[in-house]
Amino acid sequence: MSTAPWLLASGVLLAGGIGPAVLLSSRGRSAHRLVGLQLVGSLLVVGLVTLSLGLGRPDYLIVPLVLVLLSFAGTLVFTRLLGVRDD
Repeated sequence: MSTAPWLLASGVLLAGGIGPAVLLSSRGRSAHRLVGLQLVGSLLVVGLVTLSLGLGRPDYLIVPLVLVLLSFAGTLVFTRLLGVRDD
């Protein structure tokens, strides 16, 4: 099985998707920043999974699995600190 499509998909996800997601998470209202934070986490997880498949190293899958848990916890902390206040 060829690894080139997996590496290409990983590069497209990480290079093309992370920039707009970081821009979304750094500007605007709090709800938009929260959506950007979730989008960055999701893109990183999918990008790292495809990178692991492209490199043929299933032991690298532990990084995205830990990132899923940390991104969920980060979202909970963000919403807790946000409270009912909106910018």
